[in-house]
Amino acid sequence: MKSFFIGNREISLPIIQGGMGVGISLSGLAAAVANEGGVGVISCAGLGLFYKKTPDYLKNCVIGLREEIRKAREKTQGVIGVNIMVALSNFSDMVRTSIEEKVDVIFAGAGLPFDMPSYLTEGSKTKLVPIVSSARAAKIICAKWLNNYNYLPDALVVEGPKAGGHLGFKKEQIDDTAYALENIVPEVVAVAESYHDTKKIPVIAAGGISSGKDIARFLALGASAVQMGTIFVPTEECDASITFKEEYIKSHKEDIRIIESPVGMPGRALDGEFIRSVKEGKERPKQCSFHCIKTCDYVRSPYCIIKALYNAARGNMRKGYAFVGANAYLSERISSVHEVILRLKDEFRLATTR
Repeated sequence: MKSFFIGNREISLPIIQGGMGVGISLSGLAAAVANEGGVGVISCAGLGLFYKKTPDYLKNCVIGLREEIRKAREKTQGVIGVNIMVALSNFSDMVRTSIEEKVDVIFAGAGLPFDMPSYLTEGSKTKLVPIVSSARAAKIICAKWLNNYNYLPDALVVEGPKAGGHLGFKKEQIDDTAYALENIVPEVVAVAESYHDTKKIPVIAAGGISSGKDIARFLALGASAVQMGTIFVPTEECDASITFKEEYIKSHKEDIRIIESPVGMPGRALDGEFIRSVKEGKERPKQCSFHCIKTCDYVRSPYCIIKALYNAARGNMRKGYAFVGANAYLSERISSVHEVILRLKDEFRLATTR
C-alpha cells in the first residue's frame, strides 16, 4: 500500500479509522491505528457522558475532547483526527477546540460543513476533510469553501450506503446500485481532479470496506485511501466494552437492519431487544438533559439516541444497540489492531499480485 498526503502531511498507511460514537473510538483505538501508520480518529459524539466534570453536558463534551486528544498524543506520535457531526448542537465549539488542541485532521459529516474553514486560526495546521455521499455534495462544498474562504478541502471522504451508523442516503437508495460506493467514488474523484491546478484533493473511500481486496479495488478506482470503522470494533484497543465487541462477533447477516434514527437519517444497526422495544413505543424520552443534536425534538423522538448508544458502549445492550457496517457479521474474534493491519496488508498483497 502506498502512502498519500492530506495537505502537507504524509500518511504512510492509506487507512483512516472511521470515527465511531458514542465512546467506541476514543484515544485508545485512535492511538493504536495511528501507531500503525494510519489516521486514528476520535469521535466527538457523546463525550459529555464520559466526562461529567460539570452539570452542563455540552461543556463536558469540550472537556472530554481536550482530554481524549491529549491522551492520544501521549500514546502516539502518529496522525490523530477527530470526527465531528455537523448535526451536533456544539459543532462550532468542538471544531474550535480541535483546532486549539492542534489535532491533525477534522472529519465532518452528518450534514454539510459549509463554514468549517471560518474556524481556522492564523498558523493553524489542522486539515479539514468533509464527509460526503455524492459528487453533488462534494462539488457544492468545494465551490462554497473556495468562494467564501478561498480554501479547498484537504481531502474528501466519500461514504457509501454500506457504512455503519447514520447514512447520507434515503432509505430507498441504500440498496440501489446507482448509489453503490463503486459508482460514486469515480464521480467524487472527478470533482477533486477538477481542482487539480489549484490543490491536490485526495479522495478517501468509505462504507462497507472490510478486506485488503476491497482496499485494492477502491484504490484502483481512483481513491487515495480508505476509511474503515467496523473492522476495528472487535479489537483489544477499541474503547467500547467487551460486551459491545462480542455483539459483532456473534452477529449474523440477517441481524443487520436499517433503522430510523431520531437524528432524521436512516442508520445501520444490529437488531435486538432495545430496537424491538422502540418499535413497541416503550422507549420514548420524558425529557432531554443533553440537547446534543440540532434536529432532535425529544417530544417527537421515539427514544434518546445518545443514551441508547452510551448504554451499548458500556455493555448494557438491553438499553441500547450497536451501529454496524454492512459486513459486521464477518467479525470472528477479538484481535489487536496490529493483527488487523497485518491481515489487511497480506490480503492487499494477494489482490494486487494476482
